Amino acid sequence: MTKISTATRAAIKHEFPNLARDVKQFPVRDGEEPWTLREVEELAALLLEDKERLERELHVADKELSDLLRNSGDGAGDDQADYGSSALEREQELTLVNNMRDLLEQTNHALDRIRKGTYATCEVTALPIGKARLQAFPRATLSVEAKAREERRGA
Repeated sequence: MTKISTATRAAIKHEFPNLARDVKQFPVRDGEEPWTLREVEELAALLLEDKERLERELHVADKELSDLLRNSGDGAGDDQADYGSSALEREQELTLVNNMRDLLEQTNHALDRIRKGTYATCEVTALPIGKARLQAFPRATLSVEAKAREERRGA
C-alpha cells in the first residue's frame, strides 16, 4: 500500500466528492474482497499523477515535433540518407506523441469512470473487471474475458 499525502487526499476528495459512497458500489469478481476507499484512492492518486505527467510530457513532445516539422528541410541538403534520417526521426516523434495522447485519453477516461461511479465495471459485459487487473492496469475498461474476445476478433 502506498502512503497518500494529505494534499493528495484533499485533491482526491475535491476531484471525486462521492468516492466514499461510490466505492461501495464498485463490483468485484467472485472470491475478491470488496473495494476499500483506500484502494481506490491509491488508484485515483496514481491516475491523477499520470495525468499531470503525461500533460507535461505531451506539451514538450508537441513542441519538439512542431520544431522538427518546421525545420525538416533545413540542413538536409540533397543527401537522400539525411532526408531519410529526418523522415524517420519525424515519424518516431509523431508515434511517441500519438502514444502519449492515447495514454492520456485512457487516463482521463479512467478518472471519469471513477467520478461517475462506473469504475471497475466492464464496458462490454457490465461484469466486474477485477481488482487485480485494475491494480495492475488502472486504465482497464474490459474484463479479462472481454479483452480476450476483443483480441481474438482483432487477430
